[in-house]
Amino acid sequence: MNIPSRNLRIKRPRLLMGWIAVALVTLIASLWAYWGGIENFHEGWYYKSFLDNILLMLVQYWLFALVFMFIGLIGIFFPKIILFLCVALGIAASMFFTDAHFSLIWLMMIIPFAGIGILFFFGRPKPRWLAITLTIGLPVMILLVSTIIGGIRVSKRLDDGDYGARDVIRNNGIALTWAPRGPGWPDDGMSYYEAKDICQRLSEDGTVLLDKPVYIWRLPTVEEAIASQMIHGENANGSWDESVQQATYNKTPDKETPLWDVHSKVIYYWTDTKVNDKQAYIIVYNGDVYPRSIDSHYGYLSFRAVKE
Repeated sequence: MNIPSRNLRIKRPRLLMGWIAVALVTLIASLWAYWGGIENFHEGWYYKSFLDNILLMLVQYWLFALVFMFIGLIGIFFPKIILFLCVALGIAASMFFTDAHFSLIWLMMIIPFAGIGILFFFGRPKPRWLAITLTIGLPVMILLVSTIIGGIRVSKRLDDGDYGARDVIRNNGIALTWAPRGPGWPDDGMSYYEAKDICQRLSEDGTVLLDKPVYIWRLPTVEEAIASQMIHGENANGSWDESVQQATYNKTPDKETPLWDVHSKVIYYWTDTKVNDKQAYIIVYNGDVYPRSIDSHYGYLSFRAVKE
C-alpha cells in the first residue's frame, strides 16, 4: 500500500531538478537572446550584403542563445548524454576565454555548465511538451521581437552615398567641415593619440597624410560632436551638460550620413575633450557619450577629423 507514495516521493525530487534545469537554460538563453537581439542592430548589421549580415547575426550575436536552447533540448530528450556534453562545453568555453582569471573561468563557465548537466542527468521535467515550449519558445520570441524592432530602425537609416568632406551645421549655427573617407576618416580602430597624430598631419583636403604636422585638422570637442549629431538629415539639437557629464537631444541621432558610414563597423568616435590624464570622451552614433581610456584600441572605435 505504501509503494505508490514512495515512488511519488522519489519522482518529486527528479521532477524538481528537471524543472530547475529547464528554468536555468531558458533564463540564460533568454538573456543572451535579449543581448544578441539588441547588439546585432547596435554594433552589427553594417554589411551591404543581406546574407553577410545574417551570418554575422547568427555567429556573433545569436550563437550563445542557440547553444543554450540546444542544451535544453538535449537535456530533455537525452538526459544521459547531457552531463558529458555540458562538461565538454564548459571546458571548451574556458579554453576559448584563455585571458580570463582562473577563478572566473570556474565561476562563469565550468560550474554553470556542469550544474545544468547534473540537473538534467538526474532530473525529469514533466510534461515534456511544456519544457520544450519554454526552452525554445521564450528565447525565440525575444529574438523575433528584438529583431523586428531593430530591423525596422536600421531600415530607416539615411545613406546618401556621399563620403567626401561634409560641412555640417551645428545646433548653434556654426559649421564644421568633417573629413572625407581616408586617413582622416578611417574604417580601422585607433587610440586617442593615434587619432590626434593623424589629424595634425592631414593635408588641406583631408586626403593625404603628410610627414610633418600642419595643424589644419583636429578632433572635435565633445560639445561640437554632440551639437553636430543628426537624424534623417536634420540636426538632433544636442547639448552637453558638463555637471552631469551627459548629452541630451530633442531627437535621438542614428548611424547615418553625413557624419557616419552606415556600412562601417565603427560606431564610436573619439572627441578631443579629455576627462583626465588617462581618459577622453567618445561619442556613439546614437549620441551617447562615455569616458574611455586614451589607450583603448578596438575595431569599433575610430575618429573623424574636423576643421573650421
